Amino acid sequence: MNNAPIGIFDSGMGGLSVWQEIAEALPDESLIFFGDGARCPYGDRSHDEILQFTIESVARLLDEGCKMIVIACNTATAVAIEYLRQCYPDTPFVGLEPAVKPAALTTKSGTIAVLATARALEGELFLHTSAQFADSVNILKAVGEGFVEIVERGEEYSAEAETAVRSVIEPLIEKGADKIVLGCTHYPFLRPTMERVIGDRDVEVIDSGRAVCRRVAQLLDEYDLRAEQGSEPLYEFMTLGDDDYFDRMIYRAYGCIGEEEAEDDEQTDN
Repeated sequence: MNNAPIGIFDSGMGGLSVWQEIAEALPDESLIFFGDGARCPYGDRSHDEILQFTIESVARLLDEGCKMIVIACNTATAVAIEYLRQCYPDTPFVGLEPAVKPAALTTKSGTIAVLATARALEGELFLHTSAQFADSVNILKAVGEGFVEIVERGEEYSAEAETAVRSVIEPLIEKGADKIVLGCTHYPFLRPTMERVIGDRDVEVIDSGRAVCRRVAQLLDEYDLRAEQGSEPLYEFMTLGDDDYFDRMIYRAYGCIGEEEAEDDEQTDN
């Protein structure tokens, strides 16, 4: 048993979609969420910048005593996770990659779409997984232009958001995609808008949040790191953003877990 926190890192607020899954599924676990914020988005940055930013952020979480690190950023996972595993061989790391496999196995049209940042679509994890299914399905790739920025501003229900989503989603559906895989943790916050654009068409949106949560649970058991049953979890938050960004991050996080839980947890740190 180990009551130390799980560290969750993202370039900004998108990783709160993963944080939500973990908080709900593992209610005994304390969590520290680090959303960079100041340097978000990562998707268009250079490989070396993303690697350095991720190394710095993970080091801060480890300094806080985290027993496991979740890289809740597809872009950072694509660039940095293997390097981090080499640097910290005794620390379990969980990364994200687009859920190509479940989409490929369940498509009826034979065409799936992967919606991600440009850097994530270039990552070895995605390329390797895609190659496994390249002979059986047609995989369309698309970048969610402006999606991260819209979510960071908290404008995912705006007219701008619907226009941006429609401009990306409609061409994918027209090309026959019946599964749209979300390859960025910011994108699930746009899911209601995506589903409104899709309407009654037989198209399913898939993200990796639950799969990541299952992997976290597996590694907690494998390394004997689960918190004691009935522990009171602490939720802490860190960011390189300004006070306004921190406040908006807390507001979004507590909106994820609900007001009742938010009232029970006031442990924050920036």
